[in-house]
Amino acid sequence: MAENTSHLGFETRAIHAGQQPDPRTGSVIVPIYQTSTYAQDGVGGTREGDYEYSRTANPTRTVCEQALASLENGKHGVAFASGMAASDAVLRTALRPGDHLVLGNDAYGGTFRLIDKVLTEWGVSYTVADLANADDVRAAIRPETKLVWCESPTNPLLGVAPIAALADLAHTAGARLVVDNTFATPYLQQPLSLGADYVVHSTTKYLGGHSDVVGGAVITDSDEAQEQLFFLRNSAGAVPGPFDSWLTVRGMKTLAVRMERHCDNAEQIAQALTEHPGVGRVYYPGLPDHAGHDVAAKQMRRFGGMVSFTVNGGEQRALEVAARTQLFVLAESLGGIESLIEHPGRMTHASVSGSALHVPEDLLRLSVGIESAADLIADLHDALG
Repeated sequence: MAENTSHLGFETRAIHAGQQPDPRTGSVIVPIYQTSTYAQDGVGGTREGDYEYSRTANPTRTVCEQALASLENGKHGVAFASGMAASDAVLRTALRPGDHLVLGNDAYGGTFRLIDKVLTEWGVSYTVADLANADDVRAAIRPETKLVWCESPTNPLLGVAPIAALADLAHTAGARLVVDNTFATPYLQQPLSLGADYVVHSTTKYLGGHSDVVGGAVITDSDEAQEQLFFLRNSAGAVPGPFDSWLTVRGMKTLAVRMERHCDNAEQIAQALTEHPGVGRVYYPGLPDHAGHDVAAKQMRRFGGMVSFTVNGGEQRALEVAARTQLFVLAESLGGIESLIEHPGRMTHASVSGSALHVPEDLLRLSVGIESAADLIADLHDALG
């Protein structure tokens, strides 16, 4: 398979981009290069591919990065040990003490914690804004703003931001746009083509897809940004191991077919929840009355596998429902083949308590898996009573 796969369809690139048969053995699956170091061809020299030490580069990781870049239609992919390590690398390469960033008002709790508790100690300030509201974004931007951090759809309220419009606003202000594309995946949405400067993923989620790996990635078209990210990763050491990289490559091969099933199931579950008397509000971009439905329909292929909803009866009732499901496993994380349920206010978003970010106390978040939709709906109905 030729190196240039840009003309091929997404499903084909997911299986073949950067993944030529092993030249030594003919293995059609990428080998796991479980090694820490490499024999060099002389003092100061390296083998083909610049492999000298696996913190700096590893052949399995290289394949993972090439595949990631291809799926996002980007030039460079840089893999990290976790999604938070990837986020931290973008923040530390794009910002300096005294700089300012704009953060969405429905950001992932871990991202908020990193910015609010760590980056501010480094002299970086931030303003929270509704990224779906252009006037709110303009008001939040300052002369020292260097970055706009966006999730779309957001975690956990499934908000949708107009990525192309945000990119224009950021670039006009001399800032860059980061899009956390974890919920959408590159199969459903490709932010670089909409003007984003960086795309961030927790590859732990849909890209890995099987709840058996922790990883992260940044994809960019900028040569300078890629060099900065590589330098920081090598210096700080937040690298994924070869087996983690292999698992991510394995997962990406089936991303397209899995996402179709995730979306199928989520659409049915979201509709069923809107009809249940025990449910207050359903958050899903695929619902016609969702505030971001039209934008999502324009910039996404489909509406994703995440659904959130509020439970009538308050927080205690929501906790009871979360504890009663049988097929939906009570657990953090998302994007695996199995369905998960969680209470964001007590679990993934506990760090935003008391901040400018708000998570309803009666909110539950579903990561809809690829089981039978009828079985999943029945499980929710039983839990809701």
